[in-house]
Amino acid sequence: MDSFAAEPPSAETEPIFHLALVHPEIPQNAGNVGRMCLGVGARLHLVHPLGFSTDASAVRRAGLDYWKHVDLVEHASLDAFWAWVGARRVWCLSSHADLPYTRAPFARGDVLVFGRESVGLPPEALVGRDTLRIPMTGPTRSLNLSNAAAVVAYAALARLRPELF
Repeated sequence: MDSFAAEPPSAETEPIFHLALVHPEIPQNAGNVGRMCLGVGARLHLVHPLGFSTDASAVRRAGLDYWKHVDLVEHASLDAFWAWVGARRVWCLSSHADLPYTRAPFARGDVLVFGRESVGLPPEALVGRDTLRIPMTGPTRSLNLSNAAAVVAYAALARLRPELF
């Protein structure tokens, strides 16, 4: 199975940015992220294997009646996803990164990449890529995936469309 992107991006079809979930495990998180992507004008990429089916009721329930409108691309594997990425600028989210997301110079067409809920992105996916972290205080190790995606997506939107804020 290859990436399901129908055509190369153009100025008319390219979203403000892309948000990828690599091997997500919880359908409600994917549904919430899909609904949020729709709200900010981002394209959602789901990288297989997934811990659920995208036609599962839990994804639709979390995405409410918006799921059918989500700009969604599914990739058969992480390798297929990286092949699609090509020369696009990628920001991988990791709790081990040095740069906080608030200091990232987000640009139109960037790809924000989040890992699975239980373990994040595979270490090899971070090698040679720009990484960002969400600062945390106290004993919490991380945020829920859909919360983390929303925090970073809205920071990117504020950078790219400041007139909205």
